[in-house]
Amino acid sequence: MTSVDFIVPGDIETLTGGYIYDRRVVEGLKTRGWTTTVHPLDTSFPTPTRSALREAGHVLAAIPSGRLVVIDGLALGGSASILRAAARRLSLCALVHHPLALETGLDESAATALKRAETESLAAVHHVIVTSRWTRCALADYGVGADRITVVEPGVDRAPPRRPSSSETLRLLCVGSLTARKGHAVLFDALGQLADRDWRLVCVGSLTRNPALTAKLRVQIERLGLGERIVLAGELAPGDLGEQYANCDLFVLASALEGYGMVLTEALARGIPIIATEAGAIPDTVTPGAGILVPPNDSAVLVRALASVMDEPGTLAGLTEAALAARTALPGWDRTVERFAAALARVSAT
Repeated sequence: MTSVDFIVPGDIETLTGGYIYDRRVVEGLKTRGWTTTVHPLDTSFPTPTRSALREAGHVLAAIPSGRLVVIDGLALGGSASILRAAARRLSLCALVHHPLALETGLDESAATALKRAETESLAAVHHVIVTSRWTRCALADYGVGADRITVVEPGVDRAPPRRPSSSETLRLLCVGSLTARKGHAVLFDALGQLADRDWRLVCVGSLTRNPALTAKLRVQIERLGLGERIVLAGELAPGDLGEQYANCDLFVLASALEGYGMVLTEALARGIPIIATEAGAIPDTVTPGAGILVPPNDSAVLVRALASVMDEPGTLAGLTEAALAARTALPGWDRTVERFAAALARVSAT
């Protein structure tokens, strides 16, 4: 079978890791001769409105029987009933980046409801593709056996190494939408305690996905007196983002959870050392020796990690050397697409 339908809530062109992964896989399958069709769903998923769920049912019903269908994990919230109906005539494969219920900021009731909904939806599909070994392990708590899961990690594009700087200012870069899970507040708090050091931070990522949080972060920056040192650049086109990578000395990410962390391998592809958390799949993503990992939501430990790089030139040099050495071993997108296609072939054969 060389035809596949992708069910994706929202716009697949959205500049987040999950959507970029989906898009690169779709594009890669096309180059291998697959016929791919993307069906966008309403953006209310993973907590769909009644009309959104009804429309999702119509989308699945319109797909010819016997077709292979990949459902992005965002669509698993609340869609169990329509997936059970579709599974009688379609080969369904879920694509899970990380469990929905683990999103930062959910209250206990919302998290419980999402976990129940996702568990029911995962039980309805025939196979599950995940983007990390960590996510595979996490789904055991959702009743998904290892025999129903294939790990297909993201790839990364080859890139030239970062440009060395003659400036004494340490150039920091953080890439991620301004959402609670990305931990910007923790990072800003840590940097506020290091205001006597010479550094500058550029944050790249959507400022509109959570406008209320963005406003709070702007207030925090001003309260800390860091308005001239922290730049909220918003989303950038690929070329402009590449320039930010090329001109930084250290990549920083204070996430509370990552199902993989593609921005981390994008940094390593340019020989940029990393300070990040131990959350989710990050320890598997960051090459040992190329970064310092700290517990999530702990600004005190993050302060110490940042200070070690700012105060001890040998620390940054050692991390950079390891990051440069890691560049050649990073997997490319061709391998990702090849493994994804192989997983789909196994699903269609069952």
